[in-house]
Amino acid sequence: MGSAEPGGSAPRPAPGHVLGVDSGGSGLRIAVARADERDARPLASYASQEPIGTGPNGMDAQQLLKQLVPAAQDLMRDTGARRLDAVCVGASGMATLGTELRAELPSALAEAFGVRRLALAADAVTAYAGALGQAPGAVVAAGTGVIATGTDLTPAGGWRRADGWGHLLGDCGSGAWIGRAGLEAALRAHDGRPGGSDVLLDRMEAMFGAAAELPGALYPRADRTAVLASFAPEVAACAGHDAVAAAILREAARHLAESAAAVCPSAPGSAVAFTGGLLHLGEPLLAPLRAAFAELLPRARRVEPAGDPLDGALRVAAALAADRLVLPADEKLLRVT
Repeated sequence: MGSAEPGGSAPRPAPGHVLGVDSGGSGLRIAVARADERDARPLASYASQEPIGTGPNGMDAQQLLKQLVPAAQDLMRDTGARRLDAVCVGASGMATLGTELRAELPSALAEAFGVRRLALAADAVTAYAGALGQAPGAVVAAGTGVIATGTDLTPAGGWRRADGWGHLLGDCGSGAWIGRAGLEAALRAHDGRPGGSDVLLDRMEAMFGAAAELPGALYPRADRTAVLASFAPEVAACAGHDAVAAAILREAARHLAESAAAVCPSAPGSAVAFTGGLLHLGEPLLAPLRAAFAELLPRARRVEPAGDPLDGALRVAAALAADRLVLPADEKLLRVT
């Protein structure tokens, strides 16, 4: 039987925990953190490389739950978590393919864990929260695809979004965009058309085989976006000694800066962060990105991201548990139940 605290007050209940989920094209990540920590540092985490599929109603809720529930139960046991005060599920495609998730997850998580506070977020929002927390500003999440989000935290301003339209309609400056541009330059060289690069042609054939065989090998693949993005590091590796590759990365950097400028709040000194795996291309991309940022966002302030989308999901869940979530609600980008 617990003893009373000095002064006769009742013992404080043990702190609760929160669950963060990051579901993307590379798989599923889950973590548990204490609910009373503002930064919600993960105590334990789980990762799977099996991405969640899609069906007629968007992302497959049952497939997500099949992985999520047992993994979360294991994490709760490992961390001694007795309850989950809040959960945040961040998923790529939530904005456009999240109908089934929004319909099924609230009741399923309430049944499995007794969760009454749930945030369903687009991965752009969890990337934002991971990078900037709950401060106004803009975040460009750049990987295989790219999407920019910004907010001044006012209800009237809400969220501003740029790109994230997929590799056929947008994702300009992304890994898939860079890879496709590099492969196009290689094929131009193969054909003898202007704008080609013999250097990239050599890289393409070393990686994928004969040029004539590439369309037949690429177009039928369900993962062709990832295949395109896999050539982006080759473009970056060539940029130091190939003018065409360098020009591709300069254009990619400008696209990323343009997306940031489109969503950045107008207040001077607004924070802007670039996050995601694309930045691992290093100086061939980062140098022109710095130049484009200085030109297009002269009144903004570039900052390093504090964390990644899983960190952002935990931050949102902890803020929700403590009734201090100030990020704008949005039916598709950030829905709170």
